[in-house]
Amino acid sequence: MRWRLTRTSRIPANACRKSSRPTSNDELRELWRPQESRRRRAQGGRHLPDRPRSGRGQMGARMNLAVRNQMEITVSLAGEVIAAVEILPRVRPPLARLFAGKPASSLLNALPRLFSLCAAAHQVAFLSAIEAARGVGVNLATKQRRITLVVAERLAELLRSLLVTHLAQDINSAAAVRALMQDVSVLVGGATAGCGPVSREATARIAAALAALGISNEDGAPMRGSPLALRITALDEVAFKPVPMQHSFLSAADDHDIIEWLLANDVTVCHRPDLEGRIPETGPWARQMVRQRPSPGRSPPAERLKARIAEIVGLCTWLKAGAHIETAQDAIVESYGLGLRRGAAAVECARGRLYHAVELDRQGQMSCFECLAPTELNFHVRGPLVRSLQSAVLTKRPQAQAAIRRVIESFDPCVAFTLNFREVRDA
Repeated sequence: MRWRLTRTSRIPANACRKSSRPTSNDELRELWRPQESRRRRAQGGRHLPDRPRSGRGQMGARMNLAVRNQMEITVSLAGEVIAAVEILPRVRPPLARLFAGKPASSLLNALPRLFSLCAAAHQVAFLSAIEAARGVGVNLATKQRRITLVVAERLAELLRSLLVTHLAQDINSAAAVRALMQDVSVLVGGATAGCGPVSREATARIAAALAALGISNEDGAPMRGSPLALRITALDEVAFKPVPMQHSFLSAADDHDIIEWLLANDVTVCHRPDLEGRIPETGPWARQMVRQRPSPGRSPPAERLKARIAEIVGLCTWLKAGAHIETAQDAIVESYGLGLRRGAAAVECARGRLYHAVELDRQGQMSCFECLAPTELNFHVRGPLVRSLQSAVLTKRPQAQAAIRRVIESFDPCVAFTLNFREVRDA
């Protein structure tokens, strides 16, 4: 069954209905057990060691969530061919049950603990969805503050990922990297997140530090011979030949389909979204391809890095110029009213487009909450990562494993991952 989602449309009453019974923190282990069983079966019945316990109650629950917040990726090699790519996704917390019957503020305050990366984006998405469910509009000033906060956090996350993944081992860049990290902390820590003079000064210092790293062009292209330029050249030197594929990129035009899918499913399958067989990529490269529609380069990992650098420069320029909402990119924050007491929102964060959907009961308490993070799309079992590796032919076997890891890192997953390789006889 399909529904047309608009700001005034109605969805069947049971589309987002979960158990209305509030769930205590002490029940968390019981809620995890079915998912843990599926996780063990997905690993062929291999016994998993018991997780370390840190006591009962809320703190123990949070520690359990953190331990399980990772993916396992297994690449099977048959001679010189990548025969299979298997992804065991993270085990997600059953937020719909944990917060059912509780005030929306309880989940809003918990979001930074549940999602340590892009916490502001999660909070903005949740607030926007709640307001849409209540039919409450926001004024222009509030919208600008939220967009500025999301952009500041996005810049910080992109910079942090860039430095950790690509410049952490470069001794000559150490001073510029330290300066960048300090100014990023100032930028995100400011109460106005880019609207006040402190944050604007921080963005100016960030721009100067980027120039010291060889990034001073408006298009974000690193200077020839700079560490990042050398990194892009290395990514262009592929160690395997991928199968030709048609790239698909997520955009705001997909919001209605994503929200339909999200409300029709529950947390147990939210790591496997499906848009009628289409699993699009999301993130800086996807945003660039949707906005500018350039021809894809020879090496997608290199294109993703170049797109990330270009976006960093663009976001820094926007914040430095005063963070005016009329010059912001389209669809950074979108909200959708879905009928009585139901709402959804989409936010462009560092790793891609983030979705939240909520339903409130008659007393205005939480009845349903679902979210879809960018990693669920990019690391889907039939998604962009799998398609980019599946059936690829290794051309430089000694460098293949490192090259495969670089492909995974180019998607910048929001959770930790383990990468395993195994040899099989037949492709």
